[in-house]
Amino acid sequence: MLECALHMTDDVSVIQKDDNSPESLLRIYEVGYHIIPTVKEEDIEGVVASIRTVIEKAGGSFIAEGAPVLMKLSYAMTAREGDKNVQYDRGYFGWIKFESSVEASETLNEALKADRTILRHIIFRTVREETRARMKIPTLREVRRTDVIKPAPHHVEDTSIAVSEVDLDKAIETLTTD
Repeated sequence: MLECALHMTDDVSVIQKDDNSPESLLRIYEVGYHIIPTVKEEDIEGVVASIRTVIEKAGGSFIAEGAPVLMKLSYAMTAREGDKNVQYDRGYFGWIKFESSVEASETLNEALKADRTILRHIIFRTVREETRARMKIPTLREVRRTDVIKPAPHHVEDTSIAVSEVDLDKAIETLTTD
């Protein structure tokens, strides 16, 4: 019989199966994190390196990574700095996809909770395959001054175009900056 235990924390829920089958030993996870904006840009890589170190020491292996980018947050978040609370409306967002045991993901969760440079984080189970949505670019047409602009038809054909990750990052950055 397969037994499951649900572990709840502030930032993550992990279902741990108590069986020893090969598929329960390693799982694919993704961690998303916000680094406080007061960290100097040249020190950001050090913060990310410490996250990678925790994963590696726990026996995890990397699959993919998104480098942290400073972005405006949807709402202000509070972090404890010394003896006072500070609110931030920006943060460096990054992510790492990795393969590890359940214990390694729990170790990472505890390390990120203790790290004062991490504003917020989430760790979740995912799949190895690429799952990011492809960006659809609206088709533009040339309009002359004498043309009458008509509303677009309700039925739009799927004209998706493969977009490079660099172009996607640039588009997101322009959307998230003031």
